[in-house]
Amino acid sequence: MAEEGEHALIDQAIEVFGVDLQDATLLYTGVGAINIIRSLQGLDRDSELYNIGYAGSANFDLGTWVEVTEVRLNHPNVTYEEPVLECTKYEGQGTKDAEQETKFKRALCYTNCDFVLASDYKDCVFDMELAFIASLGFKKLHSFKYVSDNLSLHAYHDLTHGVE
Repeated sequence: MAEEGEHALIDQAIEVFGVDLQDATLLYTGVGAINIIRSLQGLDRDSELYNIGYAGSANFDLGTWVEVTEVRLNHPNVTYEEPVLECTKYEGQGTKDAEQETKFKRALCYTNCDFVLASDYKDCVFDMELAFIASLGFKKLHSFKYVSDNLSLHAYHDLTHGVE
């Protein structure tokens, strides 16, 4: 998780995705690329990671849960091919069933170095960490994002009760 304010999302992620995090070690990385690299560079690349946090979206409703399938950097003005990094689909021993799968979407995540306040990209989410985590080469990376805003800082602060 990037910040302590996202801690409340753990119980929801467990319920929605059926993920078992009882034996997991919770790590707050901080926001952005430098914090990600500093926090995770020493971890074994075979470690199973669960990235749970807030994300923005241009068209998913606030409160929607997304299981990220792939991630890339948000560079809408770049004309060269950029890498697409995959996340591992969660297939764990939790309680996820068909009914729970209707509670979330699967989508691409674009990572940016700042809040994205406008985008033509649809059916995706935006965050500030996941591409940097994925680029470190972890073999088992799961990502669950909670849509906290529709590319609006005002909506983000209202939904998270002022957590910055």
